[in-house]
Amino acid sequence: MISRIVSYADGGDLGASRSFYVEVLGLEVAMEDPVLGLRSPAGPAAQVLVLPPGGESPRPRFGVDLGEPSAVDAAHDEVVRRGLRVVYPLTDEPWGVHRFFVEDPGGTVVNVLAHLR
Repeated sequence: MISRIVSYADGGDLGASRSFYVEVLGLEVAMEDPVLGLRSPAGPAAQVLVLPPGGESPRPRFGVDLGEPSAVDAAHDEVVRRGLRVVYPLTDEPWGVHRFFVEDPGGTVVNVLAHLR
């Protein structure tokens, strides 16, 4: 079950991006490392992640949080079964996320993830 879908923005100037999303759009900072994560105070599942320059490659356009690491594993198995292109391998990140990146049929890179318990 998808618990949230997060869009990604490029952040050439993270300070300016932070100011824009907080002061102009009213989001609140949820995290600042390894990326700038912002969320809606009214609905915390509505989020934007601002990727710093020189960060992840390839750069995903959005992320799908499946809620449980086992769901990420099942999605990964299905992606492989279908012969879709995995562009970042299934990984447990040091900041507590289990994820992989897949290229959808239209070429968009999607971060499929769940937080580790």
